[in-house]
Amino acid sequence: MHDTAISLIELGAVFFGLGILGRLAWKIGVSPIPLYLLGGLAFGTGGLIPLHGIEPFTHLAAEIGVVLLLLLLGLEYSAGELVTGLRRSWLAGLIDVVLNALPGALVAWLLGWGPIGAFTMAGVTYISSSGIVAKVLGDLGRLGNRETPVILSILVFEDLAMAVYLPILTAALAGISFLGGLTAVGVSLVVITVVLVVALRFGRYVSALVDSPDPEVFLLRLLGAALLVAGIASELQVSAAVGSFLLGIAISGSTAANATRMLEPLRDLFAAVFFVVFGLNTDPAQIPPVLPVALLLAAATCVTKVLTGWLAARMQGIGRMGQLRAGAALVARGEFSIVIAGLAVASGAVSGELAALATAYVLLMAVLGPVAARVVEPLARLVLRRQPSRA
Repeated sequence: MHDTAISLIELGAVFFGLGILGRLAWKIGVSPIPLYLLGGLAFGTGGLIPLHGIEPFTHLAAEIGVVLLLLLLGLEYSAGELVTGLRRSWLAGLIDVVLNALPGALVAWLLGWGPIGAFTMAGVTYISSSGIVAKVLGDLGRLGNRETPVILSILVFEDLAMAVYLPILTAALAGISFLGGLTAVGVSLVVITVVLVVALRFGRYVSALVDSPDPEVFLLRLLGAALLVAGIASELQVSAAVGSFLLGIAISGSTAANATRMLEPLRDLFAAVFFVVFGLNTDPAQIPPVLPVALLLAAATCVTKVLTGWLAARMQGIGRMGQLRAGAALVARGEFSIVIAGLAVASGAVSGELAALATAYVLLMAVLGPVAARVVEPLARLVLRRQPSRA
């Protein structure tokens, strides 16, 4: 009973502290994500007052937070819009791979971490955080902007690329044969294809399956379906984020509108826990030795991500300000990058320094991402106003 009491006190303190940080962020006009991350860093492993009684709950709550973030993002768009976006942005997706995977691979090679280390760091620096980007777009009220479908298509391309990358990485770390790796990738692609076909052809049946006039029944069906799909997708080596996003795509019409209204408070609660847990799991003592390399890598990949979004939006005829907003929105890295580094370090196939570098890098990018998305437009307008007018 004593342990339960301590866990409840710690959890209550975390939630109350999140409320204070959220209020502070609202007053100063910024996204609360950086404050949540820094709060977790202060009270996690090696922090000021480490909290150790809430790990079982917060670990699962963080996973639910990512599922809900991507589910609600998927509810904003139809399956047709998704396919159209992918068709239009496939070239930008390939550019994204080249521009953002190369810096991580190059750093790992220069540090002598070998081919597997280079392949791992390529994934760490390549993929944006769908969870953070989704939260930032919602906080800034940009879900209806012209550039948002472009951002979404890049995120979807990246998440689908992870469905190919992660099985290959896992096979390489475990020393599995080339044929075994191809089999894992094939399973991932089949699962994604099946879910997309269901969303396109039978979306109305999916909506009818979860819909109910009773709010309690509706919430239970919807949340249950989201967790089931995410869990099955994860078990089949497909990202849980991809699974929940595709479920959101499959739900349409009034069902999607009701689902969004009902799930938003739950999303905000569990998403806040996700960002805090990321900070809680980071030991501040590991950061200083790798900070110079992390700063250089962060600077380089901020530029490459902004360039990616700028090019993608320009290809779709978006204006200059929309191009900048699209690029800045993609800067943040997060959950996938940590998962990739964790897999590599746990296998023993790469240097333990990789985990420290990945943690410092992701923490920097998770803080820089929301800030960049917030300030890019005011800064761009200020620069344009200061430019001399042409006769």
